[in-house]
Amino acid sequence: MKSTRIGFQIFALSLLFTGAVAQAAPVTGTVTDKTTGKPAVGDTVVLVDVQAGMGEVAHATTDAHGRYSLTKPGSSNYLVRVTHQGAGYFIGAPEGSAPGDISVYDVAAKVQGVSIEADVLEVESENGQLKVTERYFVHNTSSPPTTQWSARSFEVVLPADAVVNGIGAQRPNGLPTTVKLEPDGPKGHYSFNFPIQPDDGDKDTLFQLSYNLPASGGKYTFNSQVSLPAENLAVILPKSMTFAAGSGTAFKSVPEDPNVQTFVARSIVPGKAVEFTISGEGSIPREEQGAPAGQQPGMGAQESGGAQDSGAGATGNQPGGGIGAPIGTPDALSKYSFLGLDLKWWILIVLALLLAAGAAFLLRKPAAAPAGPFDAGAGSSPVSASPSQRNTALLNVLKEELFALESEKISGTIAPVEYAEVKAALEKVLKRALSRK
Repeated sequence: MKSTRIGFQIFALSLLFTGAVAQAAPVTGTVTDKTTGKPAVGDTVVLVDVQAGMGEVAHATTDAHGRYSLTKPGSSNYLVRVTHQGAGYFIGAPEGSAPGDISVYDVAAKVQGVSIEADVLEVESENGQLKVTERYFVHNTSSPPTTQWSARSFEVVLPADAVVNGIGAQRPNGLPTTVKLEPDGPKGHYSFNFPIQPDDGDKDTLFQLSYNLPASGGKYTFNSQVSLPAENLAVILPKSMTFAAGSGTAFKSVPEDPNVQTFVARSIVPGKAVEFTISGEGSIPREEQGAPAGQQPGMGAQESGGAQDSGAGATGNQPGGGIGAPIGTPDALSKYSFLGLDLKWWILIVLALLLAAGAAFLLRKPAAAPAGPFDAGAGSSPVSASPSQRNTALLNVLKEELFALESEKISGTIAPVEYAEVKAALEKVLKRALSRK
């Protein structure tokens, strides 16, 4: 019986191998260093199999003309990753004969031309607690275009009594992801270990945090600071709450959205405290937004660390791992629950919010004070996308989330049990999405 089973396994593997060879297809392209305008020579290029636990299935090095060639071993979903001066850049592997061209940038710890377009605080209050979602829209208009990256790529100052419960970032044309926030100096001072790539048209880099603050007597006084020159500092709050500007800074009421109050100050100087007081209670209407207040839309698992996108606790920069648990294995998430729902269902809910919010942000038009998380631009709506488009967007989100999870595993910053639980849930959603293609 044992020999029969082994023989069957060998036969099955041979069929899989034959099918993979039959479906093998080349992926070729050119990597261009947009800082120098020349081909990127000697960069490592890797083909990553999304459905096989983000495993690396092919490797190449760019030649003297920046060209590379990889071979897709089957019909799975793949990503192409190129590493340039330690920073990672990604594209979806092209289909057919389409070129897999990738643009990269040189890296520097500090770059001229990096500034804040807008620091936006969205404030709500309930039961003596302020819920704050703060977003920094960061420009990189460096010339020549250069990626700013270091362990302190972007520094922020939060209130000393802030309790942070959500952290995220997004590249100019990437997807939202959770990243690492490191304490940096006095209490409330933090740094993001995340690359600030050059702007892509009107798209810049987004940093996002959510945190809670105690509102003693229903009131809280902010002394906001920025680490870079900021064009705008905007405060958004419900109609039921009260805003009072402190001395030394002129805020202007902006009637941008009839459902909320928006107050904007211009030309904020780095290191100078901007004082304002919030009082009262209320929640911002969410009928047209993709996530509830305080939720981290689009901030799912983590991108890879190191000079690539540093996840919470991540420091590695190479994907790895294999396939998920065998069919029939007990669901690792079924023993965890919150508010009566298994953890796996919360993960599915968050992924659904992730898709809606991520699509909305990618479609947004530039604005000094966005009215909500990852707002879509005028006339754009992720709801109007076809089922095929929404499914493709979900697949792209899942690709990055799985890649980030594997990177965190390689770095040793995630516990094996947590890794297995999260990966099982992500792969389950990925398989469902793939079945609808």
